Amino acid sequence: MQRNEEHLDLTIGVLLRTGVITAASVVFAGGVWYLVRSGMLAPNYRAFQGEPEGLRSVGGVLRGVAGLHPRSIIQLGLLLLVATPIARVGLTVVAFALRRDWIYLALTIAVFTVLVWSLSGLGYSPH
Repeated sequence: MQRNEEHLDLTIGVLLRTGVITAASVVFAGGVWYLVRSGMLAPNYRAFQGEPEGLRSVGGVLRGVAGLHPRSIIQLGLLLLVATPIARVGLTVVAFALRRDWIYLALTIAVFTVLVWSLSGLGYSPH
C-alpha cells in the first residue's frame, strides 16, 4: 500500500509540475508574440474596453488559437493553469476508485463536480 501511495504522490507531482510549466510556457510564448506584433502601439486609456467576446469562452479561445491570435494564446495558457488543479482532482478520483475507497471517492467526486460546475458558468446569472 505504501508503494502505491508514493507512486500516486509522484504522479500528482509530475502532473502539477507539467501543468504549471506548460501553462507558463504558453503564456510566455503568447506574451512575446503579442509584444512583437502590438508592443509599439500606444494604449488608449481614455475609454474602457473589456475583453473581446472571443476571449470569454473556451470555444472562443480555441478558435482564436486556431487563428494564431496572440491574446488567445495567452488566454489558453491561463486556461491550462486553471485546468491543472482540476486535473489533479480528476486523477485523485481515479486513484480512489482503483483503491475502492468509497468514502474518499464520494467526497472527491463531490469536489470535482463543484469545480466543474463553478467553472462551466451554468449556475451564473448576471442579473
